[in-house]
Amino acid sequence: MIYLDNAASTKIHETVLKEMLPYLKEQYGNPSSIHRYGRNARKAVKKARKQIANLINADPSEILFTSGGTESNNMVLFGVKKNPESRIITSSIEHDAILEPCKILTKEGFDIIYLPVNNYGLVDPLILKNNLTENTSLVSIMFGNNEVGTIQPIADLAKICKEKNILFHTDAVQAVGKIPIDVKKLGIDMLSISSHKINGPKGIGALYVRNGISINPLILGGGQEKGLRSGTENVANIVGFGQACELARVNLLDNSAKMKGLRDYLSNKIIQEIPEVTINGHPVNRLPNNVHLTFLGVNGEDLLIKLDENGIAASTGSACSVQIQKASHVLKSMGFSHEQITGSLRLTIGISNNLEEMDKVVEILKNVIKELRSMSPFKEKYSFY
Repeated sequence: MIYLDNAASTKIHETVLKEMLPYLKEQYGNPSSIHRYGRNARKAVKKARKQIANLINADPSEILFTSGGTESNNMVLFGVKKNPESRIITSSIEHDAILEPCKILTKEGFDIIYLPVNNYGLVDPLILKNNLTENTSLVSIMFGNNEVGTIQPIADLAKICKEKNILFHTDAVQAVGKIPIDVKKLGIDMLSISSHKINGPKGIGALYVRNGISINPLILGGGQEKGLRSGTENVANIVGFGQACELARVNLLDNSAKMKGLRDYLSNKIIQEIPEVTINGHPVNRLPNNVHLTFLGVNGEDLLIKLDENGIAASTGSACSVQIQKASHVLKSMGFSHEQITGSLRLTIGISNNLEEMDKVVEILKNVIKELRSMSPFKEKYSFY
C-alpha cells in the first residue's frame, strides 16, 4: 500500500514506540503516587510537557494534556469563562470539533458568527474586525485547513483580537509539526494539538493555554492537570506524544521541505498528465503535505474504492465525518458546485513517502480516472480524452 492519508492519521515513529514501551511494561506507576514508580511516571510526564512546549515556544506550565484535538477544541468553547449571550466568532470551514460545540452554544443563547471564506478558503481579517463587538468573548480560527490545506493569516487575526482584548484560539492540529509555530510571536492565546497527526500515538493531545487565562474544567475528579482535566494521566501515550513533538521540532525544516517537494512534484505531474483537474486551496499559503484535487466527471467515493483496490490509501476529506457521508461544508463554503465537491480527492503526504510512490500514484490515478469517466453521466459534457 501507498499511504497518502496522513491528514487522517500517521504511522507511529519507531523512536516514539521505543520510548513508550517501558511505560506500558515495567514503568506502570500512577504519576500521583509518591513511591518510586509514581515519581518515575511523574518525571516522564514532566519531560513530555516540556518537549511539547518547546515545539511551539510555550512554557511547560501552559500545556494541558487532553485526549486529542477534539477534546482540546471542546475545552476551549465550553471552558472559556464568558457571559451568556456573548458573541463567539469562528469560520465556516472549521472542523466539526469546533462546529458541533457551536451548535450547542447557539441553543444556549450564545451569538455564534461564522466568518465566510474566499475561493481559496481564506478568512479576511477585515471581515473579522468588522464582526467584533463589546460582547465578543472568543475567536477560534483554524490554523491550517484539514481538507484543502489553506493556512490562515493567524498573526493578523490574533493581532486584531488582542487590540480588543478578545481571546484568540486556533485549532492547529494539522499545522503543528509541519510548519514553524511560535505562539508568542503569533500572539495566540490558546492552541489545540493532536499527537497522531505527527507520528505519535492516538488518544492523546494537548491544549496550549497562555498563562493568565482562566478556563473551566470539563472533567472533574482527582484534580490532575491543575484541576482542569481530572483523571489518571495516560503516561505511555504522553511519553510518546512528547517524543513525537521532539522529533518534529528537530526535523521540522527537513521534513517540511521533503513533504513540500513531494507535494509539488505530485501536483504538477497530475496537472500535466490528467485533463480536467484542478488543485484546490491556496496555491502558496498551504500546508506542505496537502494535495487537494477535483476531477470533474468522477464520484469521489468510487475513486477512493478504486484507489484502495490498486493499493493507494486516500480520502475525500475529514476522516472524522466520513461515516456520516455528508457533502464537504469546507468546499461548499469555498463556492464549489455539487459536481466539484463530488469529484474531490485529498492526498496527504507523510515523512515516510518517497518520489517513486508519487510516480506510481499518478500512473494509477490516470487509469482509474479514465475508467470512471468512461462510465460518468457527465462524459458528454466534457472532452476528457
